[in-house]
Amino acid sequence: MLPFATRIGVLCLVFYGVEAKANYNITDDTVFYGQSPPVYPSPNGTGIGDWADAYAKARVLVSKMTLEEKVNITISIPMGEDHVTGCEGRVEAIPRVGFPGLCLADAGHGLRNAELVSAWPIGMSVGASWNRELALQRATGMGAEFKKKGVNVIFGPIIGPQGRIVKGGRNWEGFSSDPWQNGQLGYETVKGLQGAGVIASVKHFVANEQETRRSTSTFFYEDETTTQAISTNIDDKTMHELYVWPFVDALHAGATNIMCSYQRLNNSYSCQNSKVLNGLLKTELNFQGFVITDWGAQHAGVATAMAGMDSAALPEGGNFETMLWGLNLTLAVRNGSVPETRLDDMVTRTLAAWYKLGQDQDFPEPGIGFQADTTLPHKSIDARDPAYDDVLLQGAIEGHVLVKNVNNALPLKKPKMLGVYGYSARNRDSYEPNNVLGPLQTDDNNLDHVIIDRNGTVYSGGGSGTTSPWLAVSPWDALLQRARKDRTALYWDFESANPHINANVDACLVIVNAYATEGTDRDALRDDYTDSLILNTASKCTNTIVVFHNLGVRLIDTFVDHPNVTAIIFAHGPGQESGNALVSLLYGDVNFSGKIPYTVAKNESDYGSLLDPIRGVEPYGQYPQDNFTEGLFIDYKAFDKAGITPRYEFGFGLSYTTFSFSNLKITKNESASFDQYPSGEVLQGGPADLWDVLVTVTATVTNTGRVSGAEVAQLYLGIPGDQDIVPVRQLRGFEKPSLHANQTATVSSPLTRRDLSEWDVIAQKWSLVTGDVKVEVGSSSRVLPLVGTLTL
Repeated sequence: MLPFATRIGVLCLVFYGVEAKANYNITDDTVFYGQSPPVYPSPNGTGIGDWADAYAKARVLVSKMTLEEKVNITISIPMGEDHVTGCEGRVEAIPRVGFPGLCLADAGHGLRNAELVSAWPIGMSVGASWNRELALQRATGMGAEFKKKGVNVIFGPIIGPQGRIVKGGRNWEGFSSDPWQNGQLGYETVKGLQGAGVIASVKHFVANEQETRRSTSTFFYEDETTTQAISTNIDDKTMHELYVWPFVDALHAGATNIMCSYQRLNNSYSCQNSKVLNGLLKTELNFQGFVITDWGAQHAGVATAMAGMDSAALPEGGNFETMLWGLNLTLAVRNGSVPETRLDDMVTRTLAAWYKLGQDQDFPEPGIGFQADTTLPHKSIDARDPAYDDVLLQGAIEGHVLVKNVNNALPLKKPKMLGVYGYSARNRDSYEPNNVLGPLQTDDNNLDHVIIDRNGTVYSGGGSGTTSPWLAVSPWDALLQRARKDRTALYWDFESANPHINANVDACLVIVNAYATEGTDRDALRDDYTDSLILNTASKCTNTIVVFHNLGVRLIDTFVDHPNVTAIIFAHGPGQESGNALVSLLYGDVNFSGKIPYTVAKNESDYGSLLDPIRGVEPYGQYPQDNFTEGLFIDYKAFDKAGITPRYEFGFGLSYTTFSFSNLKITKNESASFDQYPSGEVLQGGPADLWDVLVTVTATVTNTGRVSGAEVAQLYLGIPGDQDIVPVRQLRGFEKPSLHANQTATVSSPLTRRDLSEWDVIAQKWSLVTGDVKVEVGSSSRVLPLVGTLTL
């Protein structure tokens, strides 16, 4: 049989032939059969490693259950008509055997639609911080809040989408457009959430890179013919080295749940794709936990069970009699279509996760502090912990990135008069119970500012990942406090696109946003109204400072070179401490240390085919296709390959101080094995020796400026090989030392076997690279003053 990657390549050639035929319209999916090869049976969890005790307990409990009780464990029911708890889904209790049920809830930046909880910085802000310890602390504090509210399963973190499509509506929920950084921060997040006692549902597995066409739809045909979800068609090498990479880190961290995604993958729905679930996740990566669908992502009954799905998350309106599982799964087991051993494994995996995190002991009643309708009388449970106030603030601070600062515009120095403009400077006009801050925000690319203005200060994006801050501090709120302290006169206009400006103001702050939400991809990377506001302000104010609450890439070339635009900040989604973080940075109380975890181009066209999602239906009719023919070349790797100079490169960010790099050293671990393939025991995530440290790279970082600051020292490797297939450089390390003026520190980055390997599509193993590996260290993906060679 041909290797998987080769088979996919051959099939892609077939598709290209289909595309060439005029007016060819596929209305039957048999043409796609076999593109994702079948892998059966679904492997049983074995309880390997630190899962052993949890599996032993789970098997005992499962042995006490009836068939119907076991089936009930496999379905997560929407909160339903009773609306007693706000759980997005619930697994019903089985009192007879002492199982209290499960509460499952959104999402990765704080508990959605809840009271007395925190709104944490978004995933993209965590990525911009490049701070592992901060990611861990954020996740630990967030997990503790979920637990106090009786939530067993948190739907997060998001480490897919990876950011392939620049206009992707959910890119803000992930950490980075680089899989290595995404994996590092995902690892810490899983550790933090589960360390607090809640099950982390790592999502979306896998390659769910656009919102457009993510599910079945009748929108595209007048006769309401159903079109299937888009198929992301990926070769084996790209799958392993890019899209699965961060999930492996999450599994290595001990992830107990994986959420399968909406779209089709190589023309098989992700939640019934046996190659991906049985083969890749449960066999190759030896995943011991349970697989749950995204909400309503189940498209078959028996097929999903046999393909490796363990838990079905039902959409609103689902009921036991008509759902694909429920009664139908009971019947399928009774008639032999689904072996009862498969059902037992589904339930055992779910309960093992519950036991592994100690939720059978002293865990709150599921959903006890999570009221569905807070306008009704209810008991309030305060989930907040003042011990994490500093983490909320520091996370917001480090997620800000300074990308322009000329003429010492920043920090501000007790201005006598300050102008404040823009719709993102203050909170929206209402924040109501059972609502979220900013659900109606949208991206609009015209001068009708009514739609954009209603955004108010952006704390997070829209959809299931939005947040419910107990206190939302806008920039205007914090500026008022600072102005009172400094006796600064303030002028403001939050509505006009062409504000009147006092000629004597010391500076003008223009605070705007670039919004994104689940369910739709962004229409554009800029909008005329906001750009006009900035240019109009700059035409009258010689010190115009622009702040974007941007939930993704925001292009700035219409105004970046204007002589009066002196500073630009990408603030991302800071969470509830937005204003306090911004003001402390503007006035130099703290220093900027963030770096963008994506590439900002000069023009939309620089992103090429990765700018927009696939939107139409032709030429594949009811079965839209997206062939990931770019391979590994997304974001900075694509810019490097094409030789395009970006406006701001991946990893770029300014500070109020300066840094230098020196003393690059590359040291091999002579006691380590440098065999071509790993040979260790296959634990969750892969062979244990993939994480053996083979090489250590060290460098010296010096603060050469006058104030304290933190620098992100970034390590990139140039793997030898055909540069049509292998990127010029790939991130493989980062450290963030905090240094006083003139202080020096040595940073150290361990390189594991995995870091130094490529996926061998023939052997189906990670293969250690050979030859000369270029080693570069510096402050961004294009400022790399230290260069060395590692020979393997």
